[in-house]
Amino acid sequence: MTIEPPETEVVNVWRVSCDGSGPGLGHPRVWLALPRDTGWVECGYCDKKFVHVDFAGKEEDA
Repeated sequence: MTIEPPETEVVNVWRVSCDGSGPGLGHPRVWLALPRDTGWVECGYCDKKFVHVDFAGKEEDA
């Protein structure tokens, strides 16, 4: 069984919400703040990665 990598979304805001929408059943909506020093954050439920447009292509792969 192959596991797909978590989704990455480039955003232009510093605070995002994630509810796991898309494939699967989702999860409770959570609000995440992107640190201004790294420019990205991952959702603790679904591992979706949000990257600020100013940091797109510059973030370290975790």
